[in-house]
Amino acid sequence: MSFERFVAQRHAAGELVVQPRMGFDSPAAMRAGLVATKHANAATVGTLTLDSYTRVRDTESAEHALRNGIPLNGYPIVNHPPEVTRAMLDGLEGPDFPVQVRHGSARPVDIFRAMIAAGLHATEGGPISYCLPYSRTPLDESVRNWAYCCDLLVDAEHPGGRPHLETFGGCMLGQLCPPSELVAISVLEALFFYRNGVRSISVSYAQQTNLQQDREAVAALRRLCAEFLPEATWHVVIYAYMGLFPRTPDGAMLLLGRAAELAMSTGSERLIVKTAAEAHRIPTVAENVTALEHAAASAKGIKAMVDADNQVYREAYALVDAVLNSHADLDRALVVAFKRGLLDVPYCLHPDNAGQARSTLDADGRLGWSELGSLPLRGIAERAPSGRITSSTLMSALSYVQHTHDTQALEQPMTAIGGDSR
Repeated sequence: MSFERFVAQRHAAGELVVQPRMGFDSPAAMRAGLVATKHANAATVGTLTLDSYTRVRDTESAEHALRNGIPLNGYPIVNHPPEVTRAMLDGLEGPDFPVQVRHGSARPVDIFRAMIAAGLHATEGGPISYCLPYSRTPLDESVRNWAYCCDLLVDAEHPGGRPHLETFGGCMLGQLCPPSELVAISVLEALFFYRNGVRSISVSYAQQTNLQQDREAVAALRRLCAEFLPEATWHVVIYAYMGLFPRTPDGAMLLLGRAAELAMSTGSERLIVKTAAEAHRIPTVAENVTALEHAAASAKGIKAMVDADNQVYREAYALVDAVLNSHADLDRALVVAFKRGLLDVPYCLHPDNAGQARSTLDADGRLGWSELGSLPLRGIAERAPSGRITSSTLMSALSYVQHTHDTQALEQPMTAIGGDSR
């Protein structure tokens, strides 16, 4: 069974598919993590998250670490021979437990080759979202790399079903990018995958700072995919908040529960979880399992409820339309759009990003535009007056979610052994 079919079947059964961010350098540890994920009390898919050296094609440093027992922060799939990875997955990966490779590379050719050689055909990323935040690779080079990787994936044999690619465009910088641009980039990357031959796609959106605005964003994302990708098979994956996570365990679980609520209330099919340890350290396998089970339990009984005709949709449509009209070739259009500032990610320091657009938070935590730069949103998006952005106001915005959820958790009534504390 393919990745897409597993998710579709679980969604049809009313379940939210939940997935960890999990990667270990040794095959034995990686297998143990996958076993625990598979046997969690939830509908799960497995993850091979790769290490930082592999993401930047520094396989020599990864090899040095493996040879000298230096821990890596993920699975070095290029350094481990394909037969080692296949043995690690044997008896685990299959119709009832698909496994996805997650990496973060603007130059992922070696990763795709290693993944395919190991028999895996589901991964994620994109030419924009794995270039601008994570590297200094020129955008046009990233676009060429990703087009070539789409060809590799499509041309490989896939006995278990069609290959699957997930956009990372809905997660740009993790936070403080207005939802309309997250939605637009996710749709554009999905369209890029489709035009490069991939037919099974998921589109991402990262939980931001206001639940109602996030609902509007995901509704807009679904509507735009229906309009621009009518012949593709696609589903939506929500990411639990990617910025500063609450420091308290209760605050972290409150935020994760709201991510599950966002997913279910928007009809989304899959959720990437975060754990109560995120603010402090890399989580253990047990902490990942706890997060998976908490998210699955939080999702039960929630119904979809959002109207797709909203401000986020109108802004996102304008952005997508402007990019598609900037050049007949989408690969080229993505590069041209950033050169002209038609896409401009706030606070992103990549040389190919114009850096003129700015975002702001209002009193309710809704993200808006304080500076439009050359974004094609005049007359569509209102520019929110925010005053001069200082290091203090930026840090306040970055810590808004953390502070809000820690405060709410601390204000809840304490529970003592034997009953409620009054």
